[in-house]
Amino acid sequence: MILEQALDNLHTHDDQQLLPLVLLLAAGLEQEEFTAAATAVVTKIAELMNCSSVSYGSYENYQCTLIASSQSASIDDRMNLPLAVTDAMQEAISQDATIVVPQNKSRLVVRAHTELLRQAKIGAICTLPVNHNGKLVGAFLLERQSEVAFDKENISIYKLIAGLIGPVLHSKYLEERALSSRVVEQIEMTRQSLLGPKHATLKFAGIVVSMAAILSMVFSGEYRVTADAALEGLVERVVITPIDGYILEAHVRAGDEVSKGDLLAVLDDKDLQLERSRWFSEQQQIQRSYRAALSAQDRTQVVILKARLDQVTAKLELAEERLARTRITAPLNGVIVTGDLSKSLGAPVERGEVLFEVMPMTDYRVMLKVDERTIGQVTESQRGTLALNGFPSERFAFEVTRITPVSQAEDGNNYFLVEARLDTANQLLRPGMQGVAKIDAGEQRLGWILTHEIFDWLRLWVWA
Repeated sequence: MILEQALDNLHTHDDQQLLPLVLLLAAGLEQEEFTAAATAVVTKIAELMNCSSVSYGSYENYQCTLIASSQSASIDDRMNLPLAVTDAMQEAISQDATIVVPQNKSRLVVRAHTELLRQAKIGAICTLPVNHNGKLVGAFLLERQSEVAFDKENISIYKLIAGLIGPVLHSKYLEERALSSRVVEQIEMTRQSLLGPKHATLKFAGIVVSMAAILSMVFSGEYRVTADAALEGLVERVVITPIDGYILEAHVRAGDEVSKGDLLAVLDDKDLQLERSRWFSEQQQIQRSYRAALSAQDRTQVVILKARLDQVTAKLELAEERLARTRITAPLNGVIVTGDLSKSLGAPVERGEVLFEVMPMTDYRVMLKVDERTIGQVTESQRGTLALNGFPSERFAFEVTRITPVSQAEDGNNYFLVEARLDTANQLLRPGMQGVAKIDAGEQRLGWILTHEIFDWLRLWVWA
């Protein structure tokens, strides 16, 4: 931005003024460091403008500091002459005016310039303040041996030089400043914006933010830990296949309410019926043979037939037991959570295969997924409130009963499962419903509630 402004200024002047300005601009931009650039510029000005000495000073915090002089590459502030030079620069900057002595005929104060003339034993001085973005940032001081060295044409060229080269040097100075100085300047600019006559909206916003910060440190509120929640049955019974077989009938599916003993499904029992008939017939045959052996008092046959009869009777009882298990019934009053065999009629099933899951409709537990960053605020017996997606206007009170010690990873975050029990059951509730739960974790300052997550993250980041 500074270079663009400088080039724009060059196009507004004639060719006689253009070459010296280009040389000065090149001298300022060639050096990367601020002090080296200032030294190169003042040396070049002294050479092009036939000055005995040219100095540049930086102005900050109401104090002018001598940066470079064409007579010496290093500046020693303990010498009297550099002190007189900075006093003269300070005098011109304080009045924001170009001061020329001894030709100065205005009512400007020139005491420091007169003292510099006496100490340096020179003929004339011209001091030009440097303005950057409406702010005084430094000054050039030119010296010549002749008392009539500075005429109006010279002064106009010097002003052009100060307006062109000064901002370039100041931009290099800003780039080299320490971070602390930049922060202080930004704070000062913000303070002036807040306390100055402008920026009414910014001031109002600052007042509102300040009042909110003060109130947040004074007043307290209920701190609540928010977590995703899901309803589960307090007891969950699994209905499995008791024997290998084929599905013959299906009477219920997921979502149906059942009572204890209700028929859920029936397995095909044709093979079991045949097996039962076989063992029944064999039992009848052995019983007849057993009675005949008893009549004949054949003890050997009686013992053998008795053993065979007991064996067949056991197999018959097993067949009848397996036949009874083909009718699958509900183990308790509740609702079918999973299982739909209506589309699997005739499909084979193996023993131990899960057919249905049944949960009671009166006892529920709430499973909360609490973020690991807030799990430290949760303890057993704390109270809370649950809002379900299906009933957003209803609130269900609960009590924390258990905190699992194992975390689970999900979506890049770690969660701990927390169990809670509802105070009262509701016929509208169903297992699997999801919502948001808030656990009451005690009173805290409003400021702490709003900012503790940020400060906790910063502490961990600093520690790491």
